[in-house]
Amino acid sequence: MKCYHEVACPNCHSSHIMKSGKNAQNIQRYRCKNSICPTITFMLDYRYNACAPGIKEKVVEMAINSSGIRETARVLKIDKNTVISILKSKEDSLVQVNPIFLSENTESPLDVRLELVCEEAEIDEQWSFVGKKSNQRWLWHAVDHATNTVIAYVFGKRKDIIFKELKALLAPFKINRYYTDDWGAYERNLEKNEHEIGKQNTQKIERKNLNFRTWIKRLTRRTICFSKIEKMHDIVIGLLINKVEFGRDIHA
Repeated sequence: MKCYHEVACPNCHSSHIMKSGKNAQNIQRYRCKNSICPTITFMLDYRYNACAPGIKEKVVEMAINSSGIRETARVLKIDKNTVISILKSKEDSLVQVNPIFLSENTESPLDVRLELVCEEAEIDEQWSFVGKKSNQRWLWHAVDHATNTVIAYVFGKRKDIIFKELKALLAPFKINRYYTDDWGAYERNLEKNEHEIGKQNTQKIERKNLNFRTWIKRLTRRTICFSKIEKMHDIVIGLLINKVEFGRDIHA
């Protein structure tokens, strides 16, 4: 008795499939005949789960939803080094300025559409660490005071030079009012007539900090889940901001 199994492309779900030889383990490969489908070849059974369709997307989604490297590896049944490699491959696609505010037809990445320029911004720095608590890694970011949308962000020490990097990213927005806490870097680098200190107008960015700590375990104050290298720390948080705040497709 013969049994037939219909094969469909895992990407476009087309049934126009042809055989495409076998791999070294003698497992049948298939090729999608849909001309607009990005899938080259695929298999129905993968000996290593990391090769299966959709695994890379799951790794990224788990990373920005409070899952650590080892937890992701256990759940998806892949090696932890594969998880690290997938996340590192996303580094070049990250941006530090919200593209919603960027001009579509410009050669400079800092040119801004005038109709989207925010007039007031809240700025704050969020504490975390890498490896050990003495090695502090601060997330400096600014949000639009009206919409509570992250405008730009940088990582580094809690020093004036890092704040100046963030200020440089904010310069094209022509912000005329900054709301911050009483950290000295703000007073030293912002004009007095544009700067206001106090918790009254920084409630939105403080809530944003809480949201970030809820999304990512490595930002939680009391936890054994922390980053071991700065590069991975910055990538995971950057992926969250790029997807949730900037609305970008981080799987592209």
